Amino acid sequence: MSSATTVGARDLLGHRSFLFFLSSRSLSRFSSQIGAVAIGWQVYDLTGSAFALGMVGLVQFLPTALLVFVAGHAADRFERKRVVQACQLAEALTALFLAVSTYAGTISEVQIFAATFVLGIAGAFESPATAALLPLIAPQGSLQRATAISSGAAQVATITGPALGGFAYAMMPSVPYAVMMVFWLFGMILTGGIGRLQQVPAKNSASSDDVFAGVTFVRRNPAILGTISLDLFAVLFGGVTALLPIYARDILQTGPLGLGILRAAPAVGALLMTMVLARHTISRRVGLRMFQAVIVFGAATVVFALSHWMWLSALALAVLGAADTISVVIRFSLVQLATPDEMRGRVGAVNFLFINASNQLGQFESGVTAALLGTVPAAVLGGVGTIAIALLWMKLFPTLRTVEKLE
Repeated sequence: MSSATTVGARDLLGHRSFLFFLSSRSLSRFSSQIGAVAIGWQVYDLTGSAFALGMVGLVQFLPTALLVFVAGHAADRFERKRVVQACQLAEALTALFLAVSTYAGTISEVQIFAATFVLGIAGAFESPATAALLPLIAPQGSLQRATAISSGAAQVATITGPALGGFAYAMMPSVPYAVMMVFWLFGMILTGGIGRLQQVPAKNSASSDDVFAGVTFVRRNPAILGTISLDLFAVLFGGVTALLPIYARDILQTGPLGLGILRAAPAVGALLMTMVLARHTISRRVGLRMFQAVIVFGAATVVFALSHWMWLSALALAVLGAADTISVVIRFSLVQLATPDEMRGRVGAVNFLFINASNQLGQFESGVTAALLGTVPAAVLGGVGTIAIALLWMKLFPTLRTVEKLE
């Protein structure tokens, strides 16, 4: 691998295929964020049931759990940008169905659940294919910077997408779905504009037809196994997102506005860090830097857990988001560069499953621990647990700790 990064951020943004990829991915992320707000609000408006609201997340996660390995195999067997386009078309048609049914007043919660399930299926196929596209598009020596810019664009969507969805829903309940449809259609067109890619087809071997080959590959590569499992356990123990409403109302006493600030703070920190990483890549001791970032993530979680001042809590969450971004950029680059192209879809599927499981189970773990021990002890325990996991993984995966360079 080259030890120097030869493509700057400005040059990368002038690279046609990367710009099309970035724009398409951003539009898909905006649509997902808009949909999260619109679907949740509409389900609660129709049913008035917190249980039904919780079922939305479960219905969307089920396809990931059931189909992610098949989706990863599809990303390796077929042209990846065509897989992404097919998913974006399916998502656009689903959004059209929701827009028309909502406008006509015939929508029901069952129809929304069905549409959400379809969106979950499309997302399960789209995510591994999208992740496996980036190494083919980024010029040699620029994957870390490309990952940072891509992550930054995703954070912009995470910050502004929910607000756009809420504003559109306030105009008319069918409007956010119409916006989602337009975004996904434009995303599909932009994906088609990505130049011809030198994708390595799956070879004619037993592993080429094995949907679980990604699991086998990860298990046999300690550096990749350590990277993916570190994310799983760090987020599992360190996630405090589920506890933010309790902190906003009962501990910081800030109300809904404060809750909005707390939810946005990690994304703001992440966005600022991606701006730094887009200009100044991590050029040495990247394995150690990843572990250090996870430790900072855990320490920031402890500070947030103990804070009774709004400014300190928001600052801790921003630091948490910035540290997580460093870890994400290094982890993604490590996994992609250490994986043969013909395996990237299936390995990406394993990674995608771990990320989704850690987010979902992390919220569950935080809620259960808070119910048993109290909110503050649960959050402190989560931060300390994250630090402990990072230190333990440094011992269990020494080859990961000693990785010097990415490219």
